[in-house]
Amino acid sequence: MTTGTDRPTGGSYDVVVVGAGAAGLSAGLVLGRTRRPTAVVGAGPTRNARATQINGFLTRDGISPPDFLARGEAELARYGVTRITDRVLAIDPAGEGGHFQVRLAGGSVLMARHILVATGLRDELPPIPGLAERWGIDVLFCPFCDGWEASDQPLGVLGGRPASVEQALLVRQWSEDIIFFPHDKDLTDAEQERLAARGVEVAPGPVARIVTDAGRLTGVELANGRLVSRQVLFTSPRRITQDGLLTALGCDLGKGGTVLVDVAGRTSVPGVWAAGNVVRDHASVIVATSMGAVAAAAVNRDMVREETAAAVEEYRRGAAVRSAE
Repeated sequence: MTTGTDRPTGGSYDVVVVGAGAAGLSAGLVLGRTRRPTAVVGAGPTRNARATQINGFLTRDGISPPDFLARGEAELARYGVTRITDRVLAIDPAGEGGHFQVRLAGGSVLMARHILVATGLRDELPPIPGLAERWGIDVLFCPFCDGWEASDQPLGVLGGRPASVEQALLVRQWSEDIIFFPHDKDLTDAEQERLAARGVEVAPGPVARIVTDAGRLTGVELANGRLVSRQVLFTSPRRITQDGLLTALGCDLGKGGTVLVDVAGRTSVPGVWAAGNVVRDHASVIVATSMGAVAAAAVNRDMVREETAAAVEEYRRGAAVRSAE
């Protein structure tokens, strides 16, 4: 599906944005308003597709993810941005003429002077029966996003990740009834003391499964058979950045293994930019939106510099010809 301008799929653009979530759509909006021929390419569900609402986004608090995306795409269309629903298979490095080739799963090839990658990340949950089925509904990650809605309920925090104790202490802000499930994590004496000091109960032992009834989470069953009644469970999944397109282009990696970018989203490869969770794995929707806007503005500034340098060269050549006449 192509929307926005009537420029056919397979055309040439100043910028191709890869990824149509918060960061990608935000970048497309800014670039559209700069009057740059821009395409935003992306298909498939976003990371928060199963969530019922987006919270903590000023003026959009409580909006549903589908409504958020639909409004974003409508805004892009007003500025002539091409929206292509397809997957990017590969990006060929800039060759003669300085254009990247963006190869789509549907067979089309887009040409672009600059590339902005906003492909996000995916969450890898522990292989506990019932956990994935409730993800984004009543198995949650971010208390800043969903803590208010879970306030004063019986909450659980599933351990197993390095920061899971910190997550339990954070979730305690929203309810006094917190049970921490270490699962396969051994707690240090200091960690146990901190949890006890905050009134967080610990239910030791591996978690066997997540229990539901009538379409909602009702408890956590341990391997020893104990059933712990809970209504909402927080956990910190392994976050895997979807940066294959960037690494294939040769972008440098930082110490944490994510693609290295400057404050504007510029990678080590000229003409290649990145924004959102693909380079910052803890970015919320509003932060990812901001990162997309910042990167897009920086892309436009770089292109203005490129165009000015080319214009100066052309001006000098013309001046030399005129002086020789």
